[in-house]
Amino acid sequence: MKFMKLICTSTIALTLVGTGTTALAVEGSADYKSNGAVEFIPNTDPTNPVDPENPDPTNPVEPIDPTNPEGPNPGTPGPLGIDYASSLDFGQNKITNKDELYYAGAQGFSAGIEGEYRGNYVQVSDNRGTSAGWTLFLKQEGQFESENAAKYKELVGAEITFSSAMASSNVVGVTAPSVKDFSLIPDESIVVMSATQGAGDGTWVDLFGKAEKMTIDGKDVQKNKAISLAVPGKTPKEATKYVTELTWTLSDVPGQ
Repeated sequence: MKFMKLICTSTIALTLVGTGTTALAVEGSADYKSNGAVEFIPNTDPTNPVDPENPDPTNPVEPIDPTNPEGPNPGTPGPLGIDYASSLDFGQNKITNKDELYYAGAQGFSAGIEGEYRGNYVQVSDNRGTSAGWTLFLKQEGQFESENAAKYKELVGAEITFSSAMASSNVVGVTAPSVKDFSLIPDESIVVMSATQGAGDGTWVDLFGKAEKMTIDGKDVQKNKAISLAVPGKTPKEATKYVTELTWTLSDVPGQ
Protein backbone atom coordinates (compact mmCIF):
# COMPACT_ATOMS: atom_id res chain seq x y z
CA MET A 1 0.00 0.00 0.00
CA LYS A 2 2.82 2.43 0.80
CA PHE A 3 4.46 1.60 -2.53
CA MET A 4 1.28 2.45 -4.39
CA LYS A 5 1.03 5.80 -2.59
CA LEU A 6 4.56 6.65 -3.52
CA ILE A 7 3.93 5.97 -7.20
CA CYS A 8 0.85 8.18 -7.15
CA THR A 9 2.70 11.05 -5.47
CA SER A 10 5.49 10.86 -8.03
CA THR A 11 3.03 10.93 -10.87
CA ILE A 12 1.35 14.04 -9.51
CA ALA A 13 4.67 15.79 -9.13
CA LEU A 14 5.65 15.01 -12.70
CA THR A 15 2.32 16.29 -13.94
CA LEU A 16 2.76 19.57 -12.15
CA VAL A 17 6.21 20.06 -13.59
CA GLY A 18 4.91 19.27 -17.06
CA THR A 19 2.04 21.73 -16.66
CA GLY A 20 4.43 24.42 -15.58
CA THR A 21 6.58 23.90 -18.67
CA THR A 22 3.52 24.10 -20.93
CA ALA A 23 2.33 27.28 -19.26
CA LEU A 24 5.68 28.94 -19.89
CA ALA A 25 5.58 27.94 -23.56
CA VAL A 26 2.24 29.65 -24.24
CA GLU A 27 2.77 32.71 -22.06
CA GLY A 28 1.45 35.81 -23.77
CA SER A 29 -1.07 33.91 -25.97
CA ALA A 30 -4.82 34.59 -26.05
CA ASP A 31 -7.81 32.23 -26.29
CA TYR A 32 -10.92 32.75 -28.43
CA LYS A 33 -13.85 30.30 -28.53
CA SER A 34 -16.12 29.57 -31.52
CA ASN A 35 -19.00 27.09 -31.80
CA GLY A 36 -20.14 24.10 -33.82
CA ALA A 37 -23.83 23.30 -34.42
CA VAL A 38 -26.05 20.94 -36.36
CA GLU A 39 -29.84 20.79 -36.50
CA PHE A 40 -32.17 18.02 -37.64
CA ILE A 41 -35.73 18.21 -38.97
CA PRO A 42 -38.30 15.49 -39.68
CA ASN A 43 -37.55 13.62 -42.91
CA THR A 44 -40.51 13.33 -45.26
CA ASP A 45 -38.56 11.49 -47.98
CA PRO A 46 -39.72 7.89 -48.56
CA THR A 47 -37.55 5.06 -47.27
CA ASN A 48 -36.96 2.25 -49.74
CA PRO A 49 -37.53 -1.39 -48.76
CA VAL A 50 -34.54 -3.07 -47.14
CA ASP A 51 -33.27 -6.62 -46.84
CA PRO A 52 -35.18 -7.82 -43.74
CA GLU A 53 -32.23 -9.96 -42.66
CA ASN A 54 -29.84 -7.00 -43.02
CA PRO A 55 -32.04 -3.89 -42.64
CA ASP A 56 -29.64 -1.19 -43.83
CA PRO A 57 -31.46 1.72 -45.59
CA THR A 58 -28.25 2.57 -47.47
CA ASN A 59 -28.55 -0.78 -49.29
CA PRO A 60 -32.13 -0.79 -50.65
CA VAL A 61 -33.77 -3.75 -52.38
CA GLU A 62 -36.70 -4.21 -54.76
CA PRO A 63 -39.16 -6.83 -53.49
CA ILE A 64 -41.35 -8.80 -55.88
CA ASP A 65 -45.11 -8.75 -55.42
CA PRO A 66 -46.27 -12.25 -56.42
CA THR A 67 -49.86 -10.99 -56.80
CA ASN A 68 -49.08 -7.99 -59.02
CA PRO A 69 -46.75 -8.15 -62.06
CA GLU A 70 -46.43 -4.35 -61.97
CA GLY A 71 -44.76 -4.53 -58.58
CA PRO A 72 -45.71 -3.58 -55.02
CA ASN A 73 -47.48 -0.38 -54.02
CA PRO A 74 -45.23 2.53 -53.03
CA GLY A 75 -44.72 3.31 -49.36
CA THR A 76 -46.89 5.81 -47.53
CA PRO A 77 -45.66 9.45 -47.38
CA GLY A 78 -44.48 11.40 -44.36
CA PRO A 79 -41.83 11.12 -41.65
CA LEU A 80 -43.82 8.24 -40.10
CA GLY A 81 -44.74 5.71 -42.75
CA ILE A 82 -45.13 2.13 -43.93
CA ASP A 83 -42.34 1.54 -46.46
CA TYR A 84 -43.39 -1.94 -47.58
CA ALA A 85 -45.52 -4.95 -46.73
CA SER A 86 -45.34 -8.36 -48.40
CA SER A 87 -48.27 -9.66 -50.41
CA LEU A 88 -49.02 -13.32 -49.71
CA ASP A 89 -49.38 -16.02 -52.34
CA PHE A 90 -50.37 -19.44 -51.00
CA GLY A 91 -49.92 -21.07 -54.38
CA GLN A 92 -51.92 -23.40 -56.59
CA ASN A 93 -53.33 -26.35 -54.67
CA LYS A 94 -55.45 -29.42 -55.36
CA ILE A 95 -59.05 -29.48 -54.18
CA THR A 96 -59.45 -31.83 -51.21
CA ASN A 97 -61.98 -32.60 -48.48
CA LYS A 98 -59.24 -32.79 -45.82
CA ASP A 99 -58.15 -30.00 -43.50
CA GLU A 100 -55.14 -28.44 -45.19
CA LEU A 101 -52.37 -26.00 -44.24
CA TYR A 102 -50.81 -23.99 -47.06
CA TYR A 103 -47.62 -21.93 -46.67
CA ALA A 104 -47.02 -18.51 -48.17
CA GLY A 105 -44.44 -18.14 -50.89
CA ALA A 106 -41.22 -16.63 -49.54
CA GLN A 107 -40.34 -13.03 -50.36
CA GLY A 108 -38.34 -12.71 -53.56
CA PHE A 109 -36.43 -9.71 -54.95
CA SER A 110 -35.79 -8.29 -58.41
CA ALA A 111 -32.88 -6.06 -57.38
CA GLY A 112 -30.56 -5.47 -54.44
CA ILE A 113 -30.40 -9.18 -53.57
CA GLU A 114 -31.83 -10.59 -56.79
CA GLY A 115 -32.24 -14.35 -56.68
CA GLU A 116 -32.35 -14.43 -52.88
CA TYR A 117 -35.40 -15.25 -50.76
CA ARG A 118 -36.44 -14.09 -47.29
CA GLY A 119 -39.31 -14.44 -44.88
CA ASN A 120 -42.24 -12.13 -45.57
CA TYR A 121 -42.12 -8.79 -43.77
CA VAL A 122 -43.53 -5.34 -43.13
CA GLN A 123 -41.27 -2.27 -42.85
CA VAL A 124 -41.91 0.95 -40.89
CA SER A 125 -39.80 4.12 -40.69
CA ASP A 126 -40.10 6.76 -37.98
CA ASN A 127 -38.09 9.81 -39.03
CA ARG A 128 -40.02 12.35 -36.96
CA GLY A 129 -37.22 12.76 -34.44
CA THR A 130 -39.62 12.91 -31.49
CA SER A 131 -39.44 9.36 -30.04
CA ALA A 132 -43.20 9.60 -29.64
CA GLY A 133 -43.95 5.95 -30.44
CA TRP A 134 -46.42 4.40 -32.88
CA THR A 135 -48.70 1.40 -33.50
CA LEU A 136 -49.11 -0.78 -36.60
CA PHE A 137 -52.41 -2.55 -37.25
CA LEU A 138 -53.39 -5.23 -39.78
CA LYS A 139 -56.89 -5.95 -41.04
CA GLN A 140 -58.05 -8.66 -43.41
CA GLU A 141 -60.77 -7.08 -45.52
CA GLY A 142 -63.19 -9.96 -45.56
CA GLN A 143 -62.79 -13.68 -46.19
CA PHE A 144 -61.11 -15.13 -49.29
CA GLU A 145 -63.61 -14.74 -52.14
CA SER A 146 -63.87 -15.43 -55.87
CA GLU A 147 -65.90 -13.35 -58.32
CA ASN A 148 -65.58 -16.15 -60.87
CA ALA A 149 -66.97 -18.89 -58.66
CA ALA A 150 -70.38 -20.12 -59.79
CA LYS A 151 -71.58 -21.36 -56.39
CA TYR A 152 -68.96 -21.41 -53.65
CA LYS A 153 -67.78 -17.82 -53.68
CA GLU A 154 -66.17 -17.77 -50.21
CA LEU A 155 -63.62 -19.96 -48.40
CA VAL A 156 -65.63 -20.29 -45.22
CA GLY A 157 -63.45 -20.78 -42.14
CA ALA A 158 -60.10 -20.08 -43.85
CA GLU A 159 -57.58 -18.51 -41.47
CA ILE A 160 -54.19 -16.79 -41.99
CA THR A 161 -51.62 -17.16 -39.19
CA PHE A 162 -48.37 -15.20 -38.76
CA SER A 163 -45.66 -16.67 -36.51
CA SER A 164 -41.96 -16.35 -35.61
CA ALA A 165 -42.25 -12.54 -35.59
CA MET A 166 -38.98 -10.65 -35.05
CA ALA A 167 -38.25 -6.89 -34.98
CA SER A 168 -34.98 -5.92 -36.66
CA SER A 169 -33.13 -2.68 -37.48
CA ASN A 170 -29.65 -1.29 -38.06
CA VAL A 171 -30.11 1.55 -35.55
CA VAL A 172 -28.23 1.36 -32.24
CA GLY A 173 -29.25 2.51 -28.78
CA VAL A 174 -32.97 2.50 -29.66
CA THR A 175 -35.58 0.38 -27.88
CA ALA A 176 -37.14 -2.03 -30.35
CA PRO A 177 -40.89 -2.07 -31.02
CA SER A 178 -42.75 -5.07 -29.71
CA VAL A 179 -44.03 -7.74 -32.10
CA LYS A 180 -46.14 -10.87 -31.68
CA ASP A 181 -47.56 -13.94 -33.43
CA PHE A 182 -51.24 -13.76 -34.40
CA SER A 183 -54.08 -15.13 -36.50
CA LEU A 184 -56.32 -12.87 -38.55
CA ILE A 185 -60.06 -12.63 -38.14
CA PRO A 186 -61.71 -11.22 -41.27
CA ASP A 187 -62.89 -7.60 -40.88
CA GLU A 188 -61.12 -7.13 -37.53
CA SER A 189 -58.00 -4.99 -36.95
CA ILE A 190 -55.21 -6.42 -34.83
CA VAL A 191 -52.05 -4.82 -33.41
CA VAL A 192 -49.01 -6.49 -35.00
CA MET A 193 -46.17 -4.10 -34.05
CA SER A 194 -45.99 -1.26 -31.55
CA ALA A 195 -43.45 1.21 -30.17
CA THR A 196 -43.96 2.85 -26.81
CA GLN A 197 -42.83 6.43 -26.17
CA GLY A 198 -39.05 6.48 -26.48
CA ALA A 199 -38.95 3.43 -28.76
CA GLY A 200 -39.09 2.59 -32.46
CA ASP A 201 -37.03 5.45 -33.95
CA GLY A 202 -35.52 4.80 -37.38
CA THR A 203 -36.35 2.00 -39.82
CA TRP A 204 -37.72 -1.29 -38.45
CA VAL A 205 -38.91 -4.51 -40.04
CA ASP A 206 -41.23 -7.12 -38.59
CA LEU A 207 -39.85 -10.28 -40.16
CA PHE A 208 -41.89 -13.48 -40.07
CA GLY A 209 -39.78 -16.63 -40.28
CA LYS A 210 -37.45 -17.42 -43.16
CA ALA A 211 -37.39 -18.81 -46.67
CA GLU A 212 -37.19 -22.57 -47.04
CA LYS A 213 -36.95 -24.66 -50.20
CA MET A 214 -39.70 -27.26 -50.41
CA THR A 215 -40.72 -29.80 -53.04
CA ILE A 216 -44.44 -29.70 -53.85
CA ASP A 217 -45.89 -31.92 -56.60
CA GLY A 218 -42.38 -32.54 -57.86
CA LYS A 219 -41.47 -28.84 -58.09
CA ASP A 220 -38.90 -27.02 -55.94
CA VAL A 221 -40.43 -23.85 -54.50
CA GLN A 222 -39.43 -21.27 -51.88
CA LYS A 223 -41.94 -21.20 -49.03
CA ASN A 224 -42.27 -19.55 -45.62
CA LYS A 225 -43.69 -21.83 -42.93
CA ALA A 226 -44.13 -18.87 -40.56
CA ILE A 227 -47.16 -17.65 -42.54
CA SER A 228 -49.84 -20.23 -43.23
CA LEU A 229 -53.38 -20.48 -44.51
CA ALA A 230 -55.59 -23.09 -42.87
CA VAL A 231 -58.56 -24.23 -44.96
CA PRO A 232 -61.12 -26.66 -43.48
CA GLY A 233 -61.75 -29.81 -45.48
CA LYS A 234 -65.50 -29.33 -45.06
CA THR A 235 -65.33 -26.00 -46.90
CA PRO A 236 -66.37 -26.52 -50.56
CA LYS A 237 -64.04 -25.01 -53.19
CA GLU A 238 -64.27 -24.38 -56.89
CA ALA A 239 -61.45 -24.59 -59.42
CA THR A 240 -60.74 -20.86 -59.39
CA LYS A 241 -58.65 -18.26 -57.58
CA TYR A 242 -59.81 -16.88 -54.21
CA VAL A 243 -58.41 -13.57 -52.99
CA THR A 244 -58.54 -11.23 -50.01
CA GLU A 245 -57.05 -7.82 -49.22
CA LEU A 246 -54.78 -6.96 -46.29
CA THR A 247 -54.79 -3.39 -44.96
CA TRP A 248 -51.79 -2.23 -42.90
CA THR A 249 -52.50 0.92 -40.87
CA LEU A 250 -49.84 2.93 -39.02
CA SER A 251 -50.99 5.21 -36.19
CA ASP A 252 -48.97 7.85 -34.34
CA VAL A 253 -50.56 6.65 -31.10
CA PRO A 254 -47.77 5.07 -29.02
CA GLY A 255 -47.94 1.41 -28.07
CA GLN A 256 -48.90 0.36 -24.57
